Amino acid sequence: MSGLFVAFEGGEGAGKSTQIRLLAASLRAAGQEVVETREPGGTPLGTELRRLVLDPDGHVTPRAEALLYAADRAHHVDTVVTPGLARGAVVITDRYVDSTLAYQGAGRGLGAGAHAVTVWATGGLTPALTVLLDVDPVAGLARAGARARPDRLESASLEFHRAVRAAFLALAAAEPARYLVLDATRAADALAGDVLAAVRARLRG
Repeated sequence: MSGLFVAFEGGEGAGKSTQIRLLAASLRAAGQEVVETREPGGTPLGTELRRLVLDPDGHVTPRAEALLYAADRAHHVDTVVTPGLARGAVVITDRYVDSTLAYQGAGRGLGAGAHAVTVWATGGLTPALTVLLDVDPVAGLARAGARARPDRLESASLEFHRAVRAAFLALAAAEPARYLVLDATRAADALAGDVLAAVRARLRG
C-alpha cells in the first residue's frame, strides 16, 4: 500500500471534525487525493451500526458494543481504508482502533479483550500517524453539550470520560513515534499547522 493512513483520536468535544476538514482541504489544494471517513459510519453498514451503538435511548452491553464497533471496523478497512491506500490516497479517519481501546477497553472495563477483537477486525492495519487531540473531559463535554441531544457515549459519567482520556494518553506514551499529541484548547489554525507539518513529514518519508 502506497498511501498514508492518518487517524484522529480524542475525547468528546476535542474538535476532530474541524481538524480533519482543515487537513483534507490543505492536502487537496496541493493535489493530493484524500479520503475522509469515520468510525462508526464510514460505510452504509457503518451508518446503521452507528445508529445502534450511539442511540441515547438504546442499551448495548459492553462486550456487544465492542463487537459492533469491530464489525464496523472490519468492513470499513476492507471497503474504504485499504482500497484508498492502494490508490495512493491519504486516508483520514475520525476514530480508529485506539478509540476502542480507550472507550471499551478502559471506559467499559473490557481490558485486553478489546485489544484482541480490534487486531482481528483490522488484520493488524495501523495508522502511520495518530493525532490525539487532548482535552480535559469537563471542557470537552461542555463543547459537545452545545450540540444536539447527547449520544450514549457523551451521556456517560465524568469518571468514564476521565478513564478514556487517561487511556488515550497512555497509548500515546507507549508509541510516541506514531502519535502527535496536541492540546485541543489551542486555536484551530495553530493545531492545523502542526497536523499538516506532521503529515507532510510522513509523506516525504
